[in-house]
Amino acid sequence: MSYELFVSIRHLSAKKSQKFISLNTWISIAGVGLGVMALIVVIAVMSGFSKDLRDKILGTNSHVVVSSMNRAMVENYDGIVKKVRSVKGVIAAAPFIMNQVMLINGDRVSGIVVRGIDPEKEETVSDLGKNMVSGTVSDLKTKSSVSGEIKGREKKNRAGIILGKELSRRLGVEVGDIVSMVSPVSRVTPVGLIPRMKLFKVVGVFESGMYEYDANLSFILLKSAQKFFSMKNGVSGIEVRVADIEQAGNIASAIQKELGFPYLVRDWMRMNKNLFSALKLEKIVMFIILILIIFVAAFNIVSTLFMLVMEKAKEVAILKSMGASCSSIMKIYSYQGLFIGLVGTFLGCAVGFVIVPNLNEIVSSIESIFGIVAFPSDIYYLDRLPSKIQYMDSFLIVIFSVVICLAASLYPAWRASKLELVDGLRYE
Repeated sequence: MSYELFVSIRHLSAKKSQKFISLNTWISIAGVGLGVMALIVVIAVMSGFSKDLRDKILGTNSHVVVSSMNRAMVENYDGIVKKVRSVKGVIAAAPFIMNQVMLINGDRVSGIVVRGIDPEKEETVSDLGKNMVSGTVSDLKTKSSVSGEIKGREKKNRAGIILGKELSRRLGVEVGDIVSMVSPVSRVTPVGLIPRMKLFKVVGVFESGMYEYDANLSFILLKSAQKFFSMKNGVSGIEVRVADIEQAGNIASAIQKELGFPYLVRDWMRMNKNLFSALKLEKIVMFIILILIIFVAAFNIVSTLFMLVMEKAKEVAILKSMGASCSSIMKIYSYQGLFIGLVGTFLGCAVGFVIVPNLNEIVSSIESIFGIVAFPSDIYYLDRLPSKIQYMDSFLIVIFSVVICLAASLYPAWRASKLELVDGLRYE
């Protein structure tokens, strides 16, 4: 151990007559620890929200989507599916149709997005099957017999439809009820323009956890969609599932290269770029805001070291008279700031890593004590507070904390190194 480090530790462990300095040291350590703990917990929660949102989006959507650049329907999709599956990293691919329609139940009308899917292939490219609350995806393939409401009409086979939970609640329908689907695009008949309209039977309800999807999305059979929208054997595009979602962008580029013009290939990050960019920006802003806590603790370090410099002026003068250089004096006080930063950062990390895995239990305890609901499920659609420790973010927090504490000690250390020997021993 160098003598600078030894003297630095001795200075921090104040005697009885210097308990105020010792108290300030512990307050500085506590301030650094509190800032590091807050940063780790908040960044973990924001990372958890981002991951939870990503999982919910990918629970209903595929990782990569292939469509036509001019928004025309994609024909000969079987050949395209084979080409897509040949790309390295692709697990599965399935055709789909997407269009806007209106659903009607009595006097309730809702404009939604309907997707035509192949039930068997859909479960290989999305997690729709896992999100089903009532019924199954394969129920779309089974046409149900429904009695006609008009007198004299016999039983008819109705195609099935799967609705989002919020959509079914808004329309006031349950599994087994009949809804009318109306297309905004009319068809030409001898009597003029007539809107396309068809009755569907609700065979299932899904809940993705995303309000926009649960309130505005429905699924029907691919063949029913082709017939309803007069697309013959065409589709809107191809859904693709990849092995590694973090490599979806590179795989999308490889698919684009394989298919070429006039196909457009987009990965999930590109399709939700604005949303995830906003989350990333919010995370950075929260990091900057919470790092101010460590800056406040750094100011406390500055005041503590200045008091130490004034208190230890005689000792500094004695060290200089014994041959200590200015750089050695700087090291003594810089080590003190570094020591406060290391201890405070370690304690903050330890407490933060204990809080994050038990965050939901802590929130539950607070709710039971104060009789409140921190995250109402009808507003946030969360049954728990998502959190995920990002070790790279935690490493950056540690580095920032230690560097800030070390930087805060440099000016007091410099002032101590410039202390004149005569000034330190003048009244001795």
